[in-house]
Amino acid sequence: MGRTLLLSGLIRRQTRLVPTLGQNRLNAFGASSRKAAFGALALALAMISLSSMAQDASADAEAAEDAAPSQLEQTAEEAAGNLEGVQGEISLNAERINQIRSEIEALDGDATQLGLELTAAAQRIDLAGEDIRVIEDRLEQLFDDERTIRVRLDGHDQSISNLLASLQRITVQPPPAMIVDPADALASARAAMLLGSVLPQLQERADTVTADLNALMELKQAALAEAERLNANLTTLNEERLRIATVIEARTQGLEWLSEELIVEEAEARALSDRATSLEQLIEGLESRIAAVTAADEATRAANAGQAVPSLDPEILAMAFADASRTEPAVPLASARGYLTPPLSGTPLTTFGAADGFGGTARGLTLLGQPGARVVAPSDGWVTYAGLFLNYGQIVILNAGQNYTVVLAGLDSVSVERGQFVQMGSPIGIMGEQATSTNGRAGEDAPALYIELREAGTPIDPEGWWTAHSGEQQESGSI
Repeated sequence: MGRTLLLSGLIRRQTRLVPTLGQNRLNAFGASSRKAAFGALALALAMISLSSMAQDASADAEAAEDAAPSQLEQTAEEAAGNLEGVQGEISLNAERINQIRSEIEALDGDATQLGLELTAAAQRIDLAGEDIRVIEDRLEQLFDDERTIRVRLDGHDQSISNLLASLQRITVQPPPAMIVDPADALASARAAMLLGSVLPQLQERADTVTADLNALMELKQAALAEAERLNANLTTLNEERLRIATVIEARTQGLEWLSEELIVEEAEARALSDRATSLEQLIEGLESRIAAVTAADEATRAANAGQAVPSLDPEILAMAFADASRTEPAVPLASARGYLTPPLSGTPLTTFGAADGFGGTARGLTLLGQPGARVVAPSDGWVTYAGLFLNYGQIVILNAGQNYTVVLAGLDSVSVERGQFVQMGSPIGIMGEQATSTNGRAGEDAPALYIELREAGTPIDPEGWWTAHSGEQQESGSI
C-alpha cells in the first residue's frame, strides 16, 4: 500500500509539471518589454541610416555647388559613380527585404502548424490526466479490497492460532500407539477424527486466503505497471509540449528580430531611394550647368571670332552668371542683352537721344538715386579706369569684352581698382549726398548716375539691355 501511495504522489507531481497556457502567459510582460526594446533599437538604427544618407546628400550638393566650371564634368562623373553604387545597394536592399519577408511568412506558417500540434498535445495530456484519475480510483478500490481481506484474515487469526497450537501440541506429544498402550485407543481415535475434520477446513481457508492475496498482488502489479506506463507517456507528452512551446518562443523571438530588421532595411531603402533621387537631381543640375558653360563658351568664341553671337536662354544665362569663381565675363555682352543688372535703382532723368539740359543730346541714361545709394556693376568686366574725372565726380569704366564698354559717372566714392575684374551685381561705389554735374535738370538736388554703353567706342542705346524686372520698373517710372 505504501508503494502504491508513493506512485500516486509521483503521478500528481508529474501532472503539475506539465506547462499550461496560463503559465506561458507569465512571460507576456517580458516579451512585451523585449519587443519594445527591439522596436526602439530598430528605430534608432533607421534614424542613423537616414541621417547618414542625408549627410551624404548634403555633402554631394555642397561639392557640386562649389565646383568650378572646369570641374563640373569630373563632379558629374563622380556623382554618376555614386548613383551607380547607390542603385547597386538598392538592389541588394530589395533582395534582403524580400528574403526577410519570405522568412517571416515561413515562420508564420510554422507558427500555425506548431500551434495545432501544441493544442493536440494539450488534449492528449488532458486525456492522460483522466486516465491517471481512473487509475487512482482503481487503486483506491484495490486498497479497500485489501483492507477487507485483511479484516477477514484478522477474524480467523484466533481460530487458526488455536488449531495451530493444538496441532503443535500433538506434534510435540503424539498419542501413544495402540500396540504399546491399548487403553489410549479412544484418545488416539478422537485425535485422528479431530485432525481429519480440521485440516481440510484449514487447508480450504488457507487456499482461499492465498488465492485472494495472489489476486490482490496481481492487481496491484498490473495497476502499478499501467501507472508507470501512463507516467512515461505523460513525461513524453510534457517534453513534446515543452519542445513545441520552446520552438514557438524561439520563432516569436526570431519573428521579432526579423520584423525589426525589416524596419531597418525598409528605412535604409527609403534613404537609398532619397539619395538616388538626390543624385539624379544633382547630375541633372550638373548636366544643365555643363550645357550652360558649353553654350557660354561657344558664344564667347563666336564673339571673339567676330561671328554672329547666338542668343542664350535665361536659364543658361542664370547658370553662367551663378559661377562665383569666374575671372572673365560669363557670356559675351551681346548674349546678355535683356539680362544686365541695373547699376542703381532710381528714376530716369534723361534717356538716350533726349536733350541733356546743356543744349546737346544725351548719349546715355541718367538716373536719379537716393543719397548714399549703392552702385553695382551692370555687367562682368575689367576696370579700365576708376577715379575722378573733370567735374563728373568719381567714374568707373568697365571693359565688358568684345569691344563693349560701360561708363558710370557721378559716384561719390568707388571701391574698385584699375585692372580688377568685377562680376555683374558686385558693388563698385556709393552715390553722394548732393546733386552732381551729371544732374542737368534745374531744380533737382538728388544725386544722379550717368550710364553710357558703348560698342567699338560708339555710344548705343541701353534700353532693352536690362532685365525684365528693370523693364517693369522703367514702365513704372524707375529702373
